[in-house]
Amino acid sequence: MKKIQTQGIHHITMIGADRQTSIDFWEGVMGMPFIFEQPNLDVPAESHLYFDPGDGRLLTVFTNENRRPDPTRNPEGIGNLHHIAFTVSRAVFTQIARRLDERGISHTGEIDRGFMDSIYFRDPLGQLIECACYKFEPPAGATHVQVLHEAHKLRVERGDYNITDEHLADAIELIVQRTQPSLSPDRSPKDPYTEKPPVWD
Repeated sequence: MKKIQTQGIHHITMIGADRQTSIDFWEGVMGMPFIFEQPNLDVPAESHLYFDPGDGRLLTVFTNENRRPDPTRNPEGIGNLHHIAFTVSRAVFTQIARRLDERGISHTGEIDRGFMDSIYFRDPLGQLIECACYKFEPPAGATHVQVLHEAHKLRVERGDYNITDEHLADAIELIVQRTQPSLSPDRSPKDPYTEKPPVWD
């Protein structure tokens, strides 16, 4: 028996209401280009809308003009989707609360998750949406996941509750030492200041 090895998310498909509600939210609020549309090949009465969430992958929505938007919170029981998180840059993240406020969309405000900052709100159909911004950039050739895995090991080793900036910084240093060569025989921390610089004004 062998594994089915995944290589990323191909697409996520949502059950939408009418076509325009999906376009107005996913493109008009979230900024995802509406790239193509065709019938739902399993349910010909429905349309299948495709959006680009920003990484060249797909978010798709089944729509039907007989369905009206229902903002009731989606169920959060076992087996149900809790939320979908989208990556945003820091510059965008700092603008989200204001842009949601301008539309009268309720949100959590900015939340510190230790290794990322998050903000949550609901789409017009009650689905919980998260916009997340990593607090760090991985070293060249590494991924966010690799840094988080290394930071997790450091957190557990130190008995800390959750990942913090210190774990991330130490993880990045370890990954650089492991993957980037150096001519120095000793790469341990040093203090080159024989005389301390003046106090910063």
